[in-house]
Amino acid sequence: MTDTSQTFIAKSIIKAADLDHRRKINFNIGKYNEKVPEGKEQFADVHLVRERAKNIKWRAIETLDQQLEEFELNFSKRGGKVIWAETAQQAIDEILAICKEKNCRTLVKSKSMVTEEIHLNDALEKNGIESIETDLGEYIQQLDGEAPYHIVTPAMHKSKEDVARLFSQKLGTPANLSPQELTLVARDILRKKYTRAEVGVTGANFIISDIGAIAVTENEGNARLSCSFPKTHIVIVGIEKMIPSLTDLGLFWPLLSTFGTGQKVTVYNTIVTGPSQANESDGPEEMYVILLDNGRTNILQNPKQRESLYCIRCGACLNACPVYKNIGGHSYGATYSGPIGSVITPHLSGMDEYKHLSYASSLCGNCTEVCAVKINLHELLLENRKESVEEGLTTFSEKMAWKVWKIASLKRGLMNMGNGNLKNKVVNGLFKGWKESRSDLHFSPKTFNEMWKDMHKTK
Repeated sequence: MTDTSQTFIAKSIIKAADLDHRRKINFNIGKYNEKVPEGKEQFADVHLVRERAKNIKWRAIETLDQQLEEFELNFSKRGGKVIWAETAQQAIDEILAICKEKNCRTLVKSKSMVTEEIHLNDALEKNGIESIETDLGEYIQQLDGEAPYHIVTPAMHKSKEDVARLFSQKLGTPANLSPQELTLVARDILRKKYTRAEVGVTGANFIISDIGAIAVTENEGNARLSCSFPKTHIVIVGIEKMIPSLTDLGLFWPLLSTFGTGQKVTVYNTIVTGPSQANESDGPEEMYVILLDNGRTNILQNPKQRESLYCIRCGACLNACPVYKNIGGHSYGATYSGPIGSVITPHLSGMDEYKHLSYASSLCGNCTEVCAVKINLHELLLENRKESVEEGLTTFSEKMAWKVWKIASLKRGLMNMGNGNLKNKVVNGLFKGWKESRSDLHFSPKTFNEMWKDMHKTK
């Protein structure tokens, strides 16, 4: 068992027993569940919409090399600069080089899971650059020294009282402020940072190849400020965020907002095509787009797992997952949590270290049921399990246990042997790993086969 899997189990056991945590999560996800049906009302046939979105992402991923080259060509025509980063370290090195060239001391950053993936804030801090999270949820998490809890709502696990206490401890505000007052405090602090920052960093919800642009969707306006106030704008985006055409946004924007938050459309939807042009008075003087691989081509070359690259990061599968709702986002020990994280993390960060995430599932299929682009998530989790076995990432005892089970399951006499008592002793006594977080198993005194024979003897 690896250190990451041991840490995952330890954190999961603690969090699953935390009733206060469960109360907060159920409350916040309950609000989400109330709104999503309202958002879906805008679609005449939501299943057809999801199917069309999946087909568009299929086309984008199947022709990804062509789409990326087309994006680079069109984006460069307006003075934008494209950087290809194969690894997280390459992306960080490029960002640090840009910051050094611009004499950057303060950087404002909008919400971006890719920057969390490459641990950008840590790298900037080590190099004497102040990095400020401008999304309110991310700002709360940054104040608390925590990673995002959820890919859409970073501070979902905190109540308004938790946030008020945090602001009081870190910012010296009264401990009884309302959510509106807390928001105004954060706004006052962050507004001053935009005008002082030399560099702004954003992610991108979509890369648009036919016009050479990136699209950002948000509810607070902080991404717009982060990419327009500083003289230099850096976009860091995973290569899988590609869509072929500007017209595709008419489908993807309402789909993302409905499945992400239950809104019909997100408050701020922005298309950025490059730095400010000669006839424009606003916008950055320079704009860079860093196209990040960091393991994504590992998924791309896998015919079965490639489907996971269709994900638009709406977070619906997290909100639907019974495991996520019990153990929380931080237990996963990875940037991307929940079902989609359990599918892609073993391929992004190593199957040997993260194969356990694919087993952290009830396989209920609810994640697949709610996915905005109809990714077969529960099947991909099973495929991960299969691949981990094929790669030899199983213990000797586990292999032997399955061999014994196979032999017994193919022979009815062995399956009937011992009945309940013997089976109870074997399973509850020998399989200690199973028992660590579960109650005893109690087998029936007779198998179904034996009961069937008894029933027909009396007739």
